[in-house]
Amino acid sequence: MRIFRSIDEITEQLPGAVATIGNFDGVHLGHREIFRRVKRDAGLLGGTSVVITFIPHPVKALDLQRDMRLINTYAEKELLIEASGIDCLVTIPFTPGFAAIGAEAFVREILVGRIGIRKLIIGSDYAFGRRREGDVNLLRKLGERFGFEVEVLEQISGDGIVYSSTAVRRMVAEGDVRGVVRLIGRHFSIGGTVVHGLHRGKDLGFPTANISTEKELIPRPGVYAVKVKIGDVFYDGACNIGNNPTFGNERESIEVFILDFDRDIYGEEIRVYFIDRVRDECRFAGIEALKEAIARDVASCRALLADVSIIEYREYLGGVMA
Repeated sequence: MRIFRSIDEITEQLPGAVATIGNFDGVHLGHREIFRRVKRDAGLLGGTSVVITFIPHPVKALDLQRDMRLINTYAEKELLIEASGIDCLVTIPFTPGFAAIGAEAFVREILVGRIGIRKLIIGSDYAFGRRREGDVNLLRKLGERFGFEVEVLEQISGDGIVYSSTAVRRMVAEGDVRGVVRLIGRHFSIGGTVVHGLHRGKDLGFPTANISTEKELIPRPGVYAVKVKIGDVFYDGACNIGNNPTFGNERESIEVFILDFDRDIYGEEIRVYFIDRVRDECRFAGIEALKEAIARDVASCRALLADVSIIEYREYLGGVMA
């Protein structure tokens, strides 16, 4: 996939460009269906499939006083869009200057002038441009004027579920990591670097990998059955998210006990895939009670993970996007 990190990098129009525009946070099943149609129609034209998105997310850039946590890091989003088989990704820096561009100027100068749009596929609630003045009706009028087709998709759903980034955020924040697979089509994961913690796990007989991550959206505090990817190998694990109330830590941490594993991985990048929630985080009367609870957690995780296969972004689109 070719990535343009600014409009200025597009020095010639993309042949037969079929595009979609949006933030695509989470790259959920609804987004994937849009990408599938973009790829299909570009193929029919012998053209180029294009996804146009923004960095940072407009909510972050405009400081709208909303506590919205992104589902994916920008690096994850790029990988997920690439896994969808898209030819070109255009990531437009969302600056105050860009936010001030009117809808018609955006279409004329960027979609038509730079990209050479032939067809635009959008959702029914899509709006763009200064003060979101560009709606579906305006796009269709501009499409007629500049010679590109506009296709509007209604809300995309499956099995009675409407796919939305808001729903994904809610489910992950509530700890429903098993249920969210139905919306994103893969296991929710967190990538990060293994860093030194307080080393209490080792003293308890359950040494943990403490993870430093750029991920904004973290599951609700508690214990989770997880799969841990180190290099190309998967391991079963038990993950605790929270502030360890038995010890009264002030900062929330993400700690993973990797089952049947004994190697120093400080400084290494790992990825944790969340399979199911085991329990809430609890305060225990003492160290022995905590050790007994951890042992039960590990046994529960081992049983939950026995027959689980991870759905990764490289795999879940293999047959769908062909």
